[in-house]
Formats: sequence, C-alpha cells, structure tokens
Amino acid sequence: QVQLVESGGALVQAGDSLTLSCAASTRTFNTYSMGWFRQSPGKGREFVAAISRFGSITNYTDSVKGRFTISRDYGRNTLYLHMNSLKSEDTAIYYCAAKGYAMGSGVDEYDYWGQGTQVTVSS
Repeated sequence: QVQLVESGGALVQAGDSLTLSCAASTRTFNTYSMGWFRQSPGKGREFVAAISRFGSITNYTDSVKGRFTISRDYGRNTLYLHMNSLKSEDTAIYYCAAKGYAMGSGVDEYDYWGQGTQVTVSS
C-alpha cells in the first residue's frame, strides 16, 4: 500500500510559476513509477507527466511540454511538478499517482492515487 498526499495548489496569475509536491508513504519509493494527472470541471482525468522508477525517463502530454517538469526526490520520498508559464487552461485539480514497473500515461494503469490539489490560473 502507498499513501500519496499532494500539496502546493494555489490561485495564481497567468504566466506565474508553481510547484506541486506529492509525499509518498512507502519505504520502496524507487519501485514505483509516478505520474501527475489533472481533472477540470466537466472533463475526465487526463495525463500530465510521468517519471520512471529511477527517474531517468520522463514523459509529458504535448500541452505542457517545455513548461512543466516532473522530478522526484528519493531521500524525501517526494514527487514534484514544477509548472512555469501557467495558462488559464491549466486550471484543474492535480493528482499524483503511483504504479509498479514501467511508467504509463493511462489512468487505469495506476494503482494508488492522492486526494488532489487545486490549481487555479486566472487571466
């Protein structure tokens, strides 16, 4: 079992930067690939970014490439999402998720989920 707790969501202006954190309660953090997803009102949960178990491979959805960076800290068992040049369309609840073995971009691939943190970007 892995418990995930997100933090860092906020109300920001378009063009601002924000970093989300996800603390994982597990002693085997490096056995899980991790991902960030988001959900806007009236829409399904969508993939944002993923990082492999050892942090050597990352993947992003096209709309955030060049603006968002996913990273992880094994000493702190924490996943991060660094977001730059935020746009109003980035407004959503952001969730972190964990899965064993290879990283993926499908919602159904992930076994553990956090409760989410709200990011609101005003224009």
